[in-house]
Amino acid sequence: MAPIDLRPLPVTHHPARRLPQLLGGLALYGTSMAMQIRATLGLNPWDVLHEGLTRQTPLGFGLVTAITGVVVLLLWIPLRQRPGIGTVANVLVIAVSVDVALALLPVPDGLVARIALMVGGIVLNGVASAAYVGARLGPGPRDGLMTGLAARTGRSLRLVRTGIEITVLAAGWLLGGTVGVGTVLYALAIGPLTQAFLPFLVMREPGVSAPRRRRPAPRPPASTA
Repeated sequence: MAPIDLRPLPVTHHPARRLPQLLGGLALYGTSMAMQIRATLGLNPWDVLHEGLTRQTPLGFGLVTAITGVVVLLLWIPLRQRPGIGTVANVLVIAVSVDVALALLPVPDGLVARIALMVGGIVLNGVASAAYVGARLGPGPRDGLMTGLAARTGRSLRLVRTGIEITVLAAGWLLGGTVGVGTVLYALAIGPLTQAFLPFLVMREPGVSAPRRRRPAPRPPASTA
């Protein structure tokens, strides 16, 4: 399958579809974070850090998420990364939606309910990631940090992302963040899930259609000689 182009497109290209997709994706992303928090079975690395910071400060989860996003954005300056509408919206919408979802979601009763909430949160996170990334209105703060470091160091995106997430996870765990089976499941599932949903949600450039799978060439008839 051909790689999917995720470079930002001008805001004027189909804004009636892309802006609602961006905002809806970010709102769902915050909701998925709240679902994983309520499940208490382990968070993704960045949310382990966010939860650890909430345990050490009087700040709410959403506010900590926003402050962390701003700090990461400051790291873009030496990396010469440029924010877009999606970058700013990422910081603001996720911070608000995660707090709203935490206020509305009840604490699950029993292990089965917690597992269901965790799995549902991870799947929803994959859909939400594909939606806001597929809108192509600018990377989130953490995505931009990854791509910027990769460009400056010459290292692969996989290596840079692994290094960032291990560092963030270790810091969050030391601060008291929740690490568990959900952390491992998220790490294993989020990449394949996002990749699976992206072809259905990515905004393509004018004149570029979704790649089609080639049909296998017909086999020549068997020789009767």
